[in-house]
Order: sequence, then C-alpha cells, then structure tokens
Amino acid sequence: MPDTAPDAHVRLALHPRHPSAVVATLTGTTLHTARATLASEGFQPVNDTTMVLARIDHEEPHYANTTTKLLRSAGITVEITEQLQEEINTEWTWPHHPMSWLDPDEIRSVSAAAQKIHDDIQSGLLNIHQHAHDGHTTVAVGTYRHAGSVHLHGEDHLRVVASHYDTPSAAITEFEHLYGDAVRPGPAPATDTEWQAARAVAALSTPEPAAVTDTAAEPPSPTPVLVPAYAADPGDHEALLDKFLESQGEWEKYRTWEDWTTVANHESLTMRVLFDHDAQGRDTRWTFAAYESPVGDLLWHAKATASTPTEIISALLDTLAAENDWGRSLFPTTASAITEATSPLIDADWKHTIDGRHITWEAPGPQAGGVQFDAFAAQQANSSLPTWTIWGGHAVHQPHWSLQLSAHIPAGLVQHVTFEMAEGRGVRLTHPTATDKPAPHTPQTPAPVAAAPPSTLPPGHSR
Repeated sequence: MPDTAPDAHVRLALHPRHPSAVVATLTGTTLHTARATLASEGFQPVNDTTMVLARIDHEEPHYANTTTKLLRSAGITVEITEQLQEEINTEWTWPHHPMSWLDPDEIRSVSAAAQKIHDDIQSGLLNIHQHAHDGHTTVAVGTYRHAGSVHLHGEDHLRVVASHYDTPSAAITEFEHLYGDAVRPGPAPATDTEWQAARAVAALSTPEPAAVTDTAAEPPSPTPVLVPAYAADPGDHEALLDKFLESQGEWEKYRTWEDWTTVANHESLTMRVLFDHDAQGRDTRWTFAAYESPVGDLLWHAKATASTPTEIISALLDTLAAENDWGRSLFPTTASAITEATSPLIDADWKHTIDGRHITWEAPGPQAGGVQFDAFAAQQANSSLPTWTIWGGHAVHQPHWSLQLSAHIPAGLVQHVTFEMAEGRGVRLTHPTATDKPAPHTPQTPAPVAAAPPSTLPPGHSR
C-alpha cells in the first residue's frame, strides 16, 4: 500500500563531493514505498534516511528526474534543489562517443547495459575469473551465479558482453587462447570512475550524517606533498600550453572548426601538437606528430592523457623546442638506442624485467610508475600499437595516466622524458583524513574510501 503523501517526503540534491551523484534524503515514518522506488532506479541506502545514486556513466540527473516522476505518481512529495534541477534541465552531449551513429537515447541504453554489468560485479552476481588488456581496452571473463559465462569488453559506460558460453571452463579456455600472456587473475583494478562511484556512497556512510545540501561544508585544506614526477597531480595543462606557445616564437597556434581543439605548428611545418581542451582523465589530451617534410610522410607520433602530470608533458615540450630537427632525423630502434633512451632509469636503479616482447622498467618505492618497450611494435612502423608506454599508477595495462610513443621515436627524446620520470619531482595534494587511493577491490571485499578527486566527467561527456 503506497505511503501517504503528507507523511513521505524525499529531497533530492547533488552530492557534496561527487561531480554528478544525487543524494536522496527521506523524512516521515512510512517510507517503504519511497525506499523501494528509489532502489528500483539504482539508489543505494547509506542509512535509514539517506540513499545515493552514483553511476559510472554520470547520468544521475537524468535518472533522478525519472525517479521523481515515479515517486510523485505514488503520492510521495519530492523536493528538488535548484542546482540539481539545473543539471536535469541541461542537455548533455557526447561529441567524442565512439558510437557516434547512436542518438542520445540509444547511447543511454548502451550505458544502462554497462551499468548493469558493473552492478552485477559489485553485488557478486557476476564473478570475474580473469582479465587482460587487449592493446586498446580491458577485457574479462566471468560467470553469472546460477547462469552461463561471458566475455566482457571495455570499461565503465562502454563495457559490453562480447560473447556467451555454457560453462566457465569453455569461457576461460577461449579467453586464455585469445589473450595469452596478457591474462591476469581476478577482476581488473577499479577505474577512476568506479572509485568515484564507490566513494560517493561510502562518503555518506556515517552513523549520524550531516544534512546534505548542494553546497558542501568547507573541507580541510589539502596539503601539498613533493612526490616523484610520475606520482604528481595532473596540474594545469591549459596553462602549460599557453606558456609553451608564449615562450616559443617558432610555434604558432590556431583553433580548428572544433571549438574544443587547438593546433600548434612549428614554422618548419614538420612538427605539430594537437590539444583537446575537453579531454578528461584517461582521454587523450595531447597528440604530437613529426613529419619528414611539410608534405612528407609521418615519421613518429605520441599521445598523452589528460591525467598526465604536467612535469612529464613539459619535459617532452622542452625537448621539441630545443631540437627543431626532430622531424628530419630517424633513429633506428637498436639495442644501443634503447640503452640510451632508458639510461636515466638504469642509473636510478629502476626494476628491469623482460617478458616476451616487452621490456619493462618499474619505479622503486611506494608510488607506481614505469616505462615499457614493445619490441614487436618497434618493428611495425605503421602499427597503432605504441612502441614506448610511459605511465603512472596501477600497471601499464591499467594506468592512472599514460604517454604513448610510436616506432622510430628519437632515442634522445625518450631519454629526456625518462630522466624526468627518474629524477623529476612534482606536487600532489593530499587530504589530511584520507589516503591517496583505495586499494583495488573485488565484489567480496568493499573498497576503502579515499579523498574525492577533482570533478570529472566520463570521456567525451560535455554540455
């Protein structure tokens, strides 16, 4: 029997520390229908009077609006804060969505299916046996409780079921056949988006939560800590680009017909930098390219994510500015070139391992970072596979940030970047009551809570 309208009241507000999550505060004595309705739309309870909607596609305002209609149709009073209503009224677009042929409703359908996979894993309904990185994204094999097994492809809001199997053994055998040495046991480390969603719920899971409003109470000031460059915060990429162009008269910038893109060309027309202003997290923000001549073939290229520390990008830009003939010289990938490129890592006693076609140097100490050379990709000049992958966080196949360099990259250029990796320092802001990151988690072991990162949106999501 529905709750009576005067007794049940739901207030919906933006989460104080999450960029798009929605908090529902319930008041009244007969709240069974309100709780059930909220739960049916993905809200998770954190205590008797508070529920949180935190999705991996950042579409919480859309689903909060749907929930509002359901609650009101059940006779329940719903209050929506002004800030949340503004988000509900904003029409979001996905200019960089890989499925560009889909309309907004179809994109939401894809995201909803990915959300269900995520929820099934978190609840233990879908048990992940193994995962791997296929060179482009994360893949996994798992089995549903009392049902069949599946292969999964993609991350976050783009994850899909790629194939079905009758038994776990058939699924695992085929998975190991497809991905070979790249296969790792258990689920992949949580993505930044998954961490955000988990923290949004856990941040309010206190015995006596304070009233939630759209404006968060003033948090304790974060403390700047000096860390290795590969463990630093991303910094201000926009300011770095402006500083580079202001100090380098040989480079000229112009905006393209796409408002979110800036291109910088060297006066020789043999080097180009493309900057994506809308990139977030592990989206590609910087793309570098060098050509044989103004009308010649591409010699080498590189790309860096938006989460890459500015110290790493600055080392690359400084090298481009100092060596105007990078586009005219081609360094072969020989043993001596590899040694030259990685000599700063060797001097700094980075851990050196060889695994099949990969040579990897990993940072010593508590912060994770590394450099990987792919011998196979080095011989494929036209391949999309990176020859060098420089990263920070987790592992090379699940980095917090990455810089990827193609075949025929000059050894001296790589050396400048690896020197910054080995010797450079940067700043990370740490919060006094939280660790930097929660440990990777499985459905059986809830992840601890870390300090909330800067507000981000999923790849390509803008308004």
